[in-house]
Amino acid sequence: MKNVLVLISGAAHPALNDGAIRAAVDVLRAKGATVGTPDWLAPEIACDIPFDGDAGSVAMTGIDAVVVPAEGRRKKLLVADMESTMIANEMLDELAEFLGLRERIAAITARAMNGEIDFAGALTERVALLKGLPLQRLDEAARRIRYTPGGATLVATMKSHGAHCALVSGGFTRFTALVQVALGFDSQAANTLQDDGATLLGTVAPPILGKEAKLAALERLAADSGLAAHDAATVGDGANDLPMLHAAGLGVAFRAKPAVAAQVSARIDHGDLTALLYLQGYRQAEFVQRSDP
Repeated sequence: MKNVLVLISGAAHPALNDGAIRAAVDVLRAKGATVGTPDWLAPEIACDIPFDGDAGSVAMTGIDAVVVPAEGRRKKLLVADMESTMIANEMLDELAEFLGLRERIAAITARAMNGEIDFAGALTERVALLKGLPLQRLDEAARRIRYTPGGATLVATMKSHGAHCALVSGGFTRFTALVQVALGFDSQAANTLQDDGATLLGTVAPPILGKEAKLAALERLAADSGLAAHDAATVGDGANDLPMLHAAGLGVAFRAKPAVAAQVSARIDHGDLTALLYLQGYRQAEFVQRSDP
């Protein structure tokens, strides 16, 4: 069959059962689809439902439901956003807290990630407020990093099947370098905070890595590996991720801002980062399990 409806529950609190599968099958048939036999990828967590026909989107309470093509599901390139995706933090907000500016900068961050204001301008404005922050505070902020569940297993599993895994962030190299090592990414790219050797200057070295640069990174990484963008999976949560999410064969909005989630068909709101493996047809038994840092 040409299409697959992938149902995914949160791994921490599995909620997928035969009743939910039957309900999903009924929805597909009501939309005129011809439905095949459901195939469990992980008990109570993930299930494939193959079908033919144009079912559009399927919504289920407390369960992620994503339609993907049956052909070419497994990708050879992963390009991932970092903040609020591979890690739970927004690192600029963490730095702002040392200056008593967390709420002010977090508000700008939220508007930028929801696409309400220009990313580059918002980044420049927020970084300027950090002028004079001692560099040791960056190390303190790094110790606050909280890794999103499933990230280490996602990267390890895709790498074991020959994929290149790249971290491409609108954040800062000081943190992407740490996350690259912690999660096992092959490469990373981000913005560089400028300093005088002791404190931040309140500026970012040009050019700013924003949505155009993320898309360019996807295209470059694919070309370097002899692949097309269709052979890639991308994941992110903010407006600056949209171009790369739209360009990839599998673009996943992970617990994304509302304005972003509304523009991406593959949405994960309940599952952890291993959801990207289920979307590619991996069974849990095939995972290269890694503990999150």
